[in-house]
Amino acid sequence: MSASQAGGRGFTLRHGSLTDRGLRRALNEDALLALDPVFAVADGMGGHEAGEVASAVCIKTLTAAVLEARGTGVPLDPEALQKLMHLADAAIRDAAQSRAGTTLSGAALVNEQGVPYWLVFNVGDSRTYLLHQGELSQVSIDHSEVQEMVEAGQITAEQAIVHPRRNIITRALGTGEDNEADFWLVPVNSGDRMLICSDGLTGEVRDEHIAEVLRRIKDPQAAAQELVEAALRSGGRDNITVVLVDVLAAEPEAGAEDTFPRHLNTTGRPRMTPEGASA
Repeated sequence: MSASQAGGRGFTLRHGSLTDRGLRRALNEDALLALDPVFAVADGMGGHEAGEVASAVCIKTLTAAVLEARGTGVPLDPEALQKLMHLADAAIRDAAQSRAGTTLSGAALVNEQGVPYWLVFNVGDSRTYLLHQGELSQVSIDHSEVQEMVEAGQITAEQAIVHPRRNIITRALGTGEDNEADFWLVPVNSGDRMLICSDGLTGEVRDEHIAEVLRRIKDPQAAAQELVEAALRSGGRDNITVVLVDVLAAEPEAGAEDTFPRHLNTTGRPRMTPEGASA
């Protein structure tokens, strides 16, 4: 458990995390960061050389920045996070000669005009969810071919789960031409639980089952363990990584607004620029 201070308000974060190679893969190409105030999952791209190098370089870059911010007392902000992702992208390209890439999704505790928020960020198809008052919502939007098909009305969300092109992503760090992250601001509320995971979880376990586990198991480490075991029981065809963060004893700021999607089928998806203005 770790104690956090943001926006002059005191609250506590409690987190749990777990990563597993799964039952079919020779290596675990996932990596995670659970270091207050940043929590993230990177999924090295399967089918590329050195996917585990890409995810490890990405998380190493974020970790160094978090430790530096702790040392200097200068908090990370959206602009700093965007620069970090560009640094990670360049470091991965240098380490793997653009032959490897990684997704990245996560949430960072930031201060926007004196109010604490989760800044959710995403590149690729790892995901960040919010459990608020017992209801599970996917905050991030996948950068994948099947997500584009869903938005275009060509397939349903259910069909996307089993579509043969479900693993084709359209944005990544370290490879390809599009490495830009999407950002959303989510208010920090007491009792909320953030879930960050690789597609090794969401490809095996339906959202309804994930929500049931998150509501039933209060300890975040035990809940992370149960989610990984559920993915293994369903086949464990990919690496599986889960990070859970609970907010304890926080009071929501009156009038605080979020920027995360009201529904997934939208071409005008809310996005926050690094400067903090809605785009």
